[in-house]
Amino acid sequence: MKIIRNGWLVNPATATDEVCDILINGEGRIQEVGKNLQHEGADIIDASGRHVFPGLIDLHVHFRDPGQEWKEDVHTGSDAAAKGGFTTVCCMANTTPVNDSKTVTEYIVNKARAYGKCNVLPFGTITGGMKGETISAMAEMIEAGAIGFSDDGRNVNNSEVMRIALEYASMFGAIMASHSEDPHVGHGGVVHEGRYSSQTGLKGIPDITESLIVARDIELARYTGAPVHFCHVSAGRSIALIRQAKAQGIPVTAEVTPHHLFLNDSAITTFDTNFKMNPPLRSEEDRQACVEGLLDGTLDIIATDHAPHAITDKEKDFDHAAFGVIGLETALPIVLRLYQQQKLSLSALIERLTWKPAQILRRDHEIGDLSAGKWADLVIVDLERSTTISTEYFASKSKNSPFIGQTVKGLPVATYFRGNCVYSV
Repeated sequence: MKIIRNGWLVNPATATDEVCDILINGEGRIQEVGKNLQHEGADIIDASGRHVFPGLIDLHVHFRDPGQEWKEDVHTGSDAAAKGGFTTVCCMANTTPVNDSKTVTEYIVNKARAYGKCNVLPFGTITGGMKGETISAMAEMIEAGAIGFSDDGRNVNNSEVMRIALEYASMFGAIMASHSEDPHVGHGGVVHEGRYSSQTGLKGIPDITESLIVARDIELARYTGAPVHFCHVSAGRSIALIRQAKAQGIPVTAEVTPHHLFLNDSAITTFDTNFKMNPPLRSEEDRQACVEGLLDGTLDIIATDHAPHAITDKEKDFDHAAFGVIGLETALPIVLRLYQQQKLSLSALIERLTWKPAQILRRDHEIGDLSAGKWADLVIVDLERSTTISTEYFASKSKNSPFIGQTVKGLPVATYFRGNCVYSV
């Protein structure tokens, strides 16, 4: 038994926002939440002066396992998640081989379960081999533990295939995550098409690359009645379409990354490849639209799109460097700036990292909520603790962060998964 003592609990699921205690039983579940809790022989964890949040939930990570373990693996990805305060992550299917089978799904689930630091829920592919041609073995992957389906990294170009996939996935109650990118528009681009692509001579990717597919998938959701989740939304045009769709009652949800909330395409003028990701950093107007979309609920959640790459993948000229940045360890302190700047209440911000992702996953009966009977997945945070991000900061195998050199405030000091401490300073 453990008691988290005198922490300021922020639990959006129950609108709790006060100092209290949390009693954790021997099975790793919360037994009671209240004031001055007592239990003979319980270990006392003093959280005085610190905040306690539900374990963070990330719907979008790449753990590169199997097949690309020099970049990341399930173990180091779980370590990075724990350091960042995340207790549930959903890993994308663009591994080697791609996760389009029961075998690969079981491999990921079993490896994560044996390590025991984080709840790793794999996405299966929408299409076999991520080729966009035929529907993958969805039923088998769901049975093996897949949380949903995505060809993230590639768009499903065939609209009929996407329509059928939506109908199939909805039968299983599985999340369908759309990587919205028309590959024929801005083909070969490496940065946002605009002022800074012209200034640097780097080939641009226009915002309609994203919004064209967002518009298509909204129409498919309208037609089928099946929900669509939009990955890493970056463009103001896309956000306007999603806002309109929600107003019409179309079942769509959307995520935004910390880097699209806090960085814009002016960063590429340094030619630092840690600012190269897909979708690219967009204009300041797009960045502001992302913030506004998160504030008004058009963008439901924050997800990192944690995409580790080896140094050799990034230390190339900008055109040939790999797309992607890591984000698990920096996400919380970066997005806490919205609270520090008084744009969002602390509870509203944490809701977008915990309770809302749990609802999208349809796992809100067990995660994202620190109520009696739920798993004791939680993070203790010191809102005054600060650090300057350097390559030494990361537990991830890869160091490709766009926030290196920035000073951040508000850091996890302990993370508990199923009642066990999996990270502490």
